[in-house]
Formats: sequence, C-alpha cells, structure tokens
Amino acid sequence: MTTTPIHPPTVRTQEEIAARVKALEAIMIEKGIMTPEAIDRLTEIYENEVGPQLGAAVVAKAWSDPDFKARLLEDGTKACAELGIGGLQGEDMVVVENTESVHNVITCTLCSCYPWPVLGLPPNWYKGPQYRSRIVREPRKVLREDFGLELHDSVEVRVWDSSSEMRYWVLPQRPPGTEDMDEKALAALVTRDSMIGTGVARTP
Repeated sequence: MTTTPIHPPTVRTQEEIAARVKALEAIMIEKGIMTPEAIDRLTEIYENEVGPQLGAAVVAKAWSDPDFKARLLEDGTKACAELGIGGLQGEDMVVVENTESVHNVITCTLCSCYPWPVLGLPPNWYKGPQYRSRIVREPRKVLREDFGLELHDSVEVRVWDSSSEMRYWVLPQRPPGTEDMDEKALAALVTRDSMIGTGVARTP
C-alpha cells in the first residue's frame, strides 16, 4: 500500500516565500481586511511573544535547572508561567520527556490543537490528515520516512493526542557535549520539531 508524503514536494526559497507574504499583505491592506499597524503587531507577537524560541528557552532552563525541570514535568502550564510564558492555546499544557528508552511525539487526531505560546503557529503538515492519522498507526515509519528520524528498535515510541482541554509538547533529550553551555547557547540547539517529537535537538 502506498502513502502520500506529509511534506509537499515543492521546496520554495526564502525569497519566494517572502515575495508571497508581501503580496498577501498588499492584498489584505488593499481590501481593508488588515491595516499595516495590525500586520506589524501580529509580526511582533509571533516574533517575540509566542513561538518556538520561547519553548526553546523553557527547554534550556529545564536542561540547566533540575528543580525547574521537575516542576515543568509536573505542571507544564504553571512552570512556563514562571518564565512569563502562557496565554491562549496554552491554558493546559502537559510536557512529556524524551529519554534514552522513550521517544514521545505529539499529534491531534481531531483537529490541530497545539501549544501556541511555546511552539508558535502549527506547521501545515501537523494540521494535515495524513500526519494526524498515520502517526498514530505507524509512528516509527512516519518518523523515519517523512522526517528522517531513525530510532533504535529498543526505544519505545509514545504518541500523545492533544485536545482543546490538554495540549502536549515534548522536552527533548539534552545533546551530549553541552555540559558547559549556558542557557542561551542551549536554547539555540532546540528546534520546533524536537518539541513536537518529529525531530531531536541539534548537536553543538
């Protein structure tokens, strides 16, 4: 049986993406759907107030501070609030930890529930029916074929199904050789996909 790849085959350059964004902005402004000020504000929100850079800071803090890590795994929403992170779509967050023996991956089989305050906007593939259905049935195959993530047979794969009442995200494993790195440097190793579970943290 053949399956449809999650990722679209067309890869656009940053210049092409930027041109499309500018064109969409111009159309929305011209039609009165958005104002330049509103667009600037939305950009500011997703660059500074929500997004994977905030989740990365939480992960780096957990890697560096065992007490904070324990609080994060006990109550993700409350621990994130300690760092001033929270809000809409992040009211009830549960953090699950990747270890040597367990790899966690997140989905939402009903729609596309997602912890926006720490991960930003969900990627298109996360919202697509292919990912949402296949990751539950054949997680190892999806991780390997669609994300290039090969896990050893000894590693248990756990799939967590988010909902409007509870949104999961992953605390990835800390890469080896990072013992002397500060939180800012550690945060740069954390990717959005590593917090979804479809990837791992970068190595230094």
